Amino acid sequence: MTKADLLAAVAAKTNVSSAEADRVIQAFVDLVVDSASKGDKVSWPGFGSFSTSKRQARTGRNPRTGEPVQIAASTAMKFSPSSTLKAALNPNR
Repeated sequence: MTKADLLAAVAAKTNVSSAEADRVIQAFVDLVVDSASKGDKVSWPGFGSFSTSKRQARTGRNPRTGEPVQIAASTAMKFSPSSTLKAALNPNR
């Protein structure tokens, strides 16, 4: 599903314009990014939670040359699905 498909589906399901759906979804994304950058966890019951995890600096290898390469520390975004979402995706379990 592309962004345009998602916006069209949300607009149709909620009886709002695509522009309004875009503003709402963009506001949600912005809030998740802002909260994550502060180190907060964003939970949506029945869907899942967004959080961050820290990756330490490490030494990797250039696959082409085999030379060691320093990989800087970074922060990664993590999504953990809720048990409700897992159950919906795996009904036969």
